[in-house]
Amino acid sequence: MRVARGIIVACLVIAAITGIAMAASPDLDKYRTCNYCGMDRSKYGHSRMLIEYDDGTSVAACSLHCAAVDLAVNIDRTPSHIYVGDYGSRKLIDAETASWVIGGNRQGVMSANPKWAFEMKEGAAGFIKEHGGTLSTFEDSVSAAYLDMYKDTKAIRERRKAKHRGSSGGPR
Repeated sequence: MRVARGIIVACLVIAAITGIAMAASPDLDKYRTCNYCGMDRSKYGHSRMLIEYDDGTSVAACSLHCAAVDLAVNIDRTPSHIYVGDYGSRKLIDAETASWVIGGNRQGVMSANPKWAFEMKEGAAGFIKEHGGTLSTFEDSVSAAYLDMYKDTKAIRERRKAKHRGSSGGPR
């Protein structure tokens, strides 16, 4: 009887923890995929972004690369909030007040030059110590995303072309 009660309690604790974790990311339920590249945002929870505009609309992106595309395309709309996934916890944080890291030895999302956000400066410093990179601001990270845009977009096209060729058995 005690074993059964222990198992039930353990299951309830696991269910509660799972529920809390899922409730912490309602943006992933509402916006499963990136508006630009179609990637699964839950898979890239550590780099995902959510832009809320002052007209009440929102745009979900998998990365700073895709968010930068949206910010450029929507030049006449003003963002009221910009959120990014914390690299460590994956929870959405304010992108403009986050500590950012540009570079390092971790592969970037949609970019050869990775850009990661951290809620706390200590998290960014720990990442830099372990993986390299440079401490940065949101503004500098967005500027770097725009500087990298052509090269990154060209590389993405080439990867997709090669993948498409590989799945169809030849060139199209």
